[in-house]
Amino acid sequence: MPELMSIEVVYPLPEKQEIFTVSLPAGASVRQAIEASGVLLKYPEIDLSKNKIGVFARLAKPDAPLRDRDRVEIYRPLIADPKEVRKQRAAEGKVMKKGAGEVENE
Repeated sequence: MPELMSIEVVYPLPEKQEIFTVSLPAGASVRQAIEASGVLLKYPEIDLSKNKIGVFARLAKPDAPLRDRDRVEIYRPLIADPKEVRKQRAAEGKVMKKGAGEVENE
């Protein structure tokens, strides 16, 4: 009987985090865990050719082998680019003077 691994597959949504637990034979890949979890059927918007995936917050390839108790994560695309948001904030900060404001003389 082949040794089985317990793997968590996680898909975070804005309102909750979906967690699927699957048992797979030793040496199974990230892709096999995702397919076995049923997450692709429940969330057809997931496209493994576009969505990034990882194991414990480290990017991983679909064919990467898993170890017992690994946590496979499927990442959603970012809504806004963090670099662009920082640039916008910096530009707004130059326009709106931040600080205590003008001091009135009595």
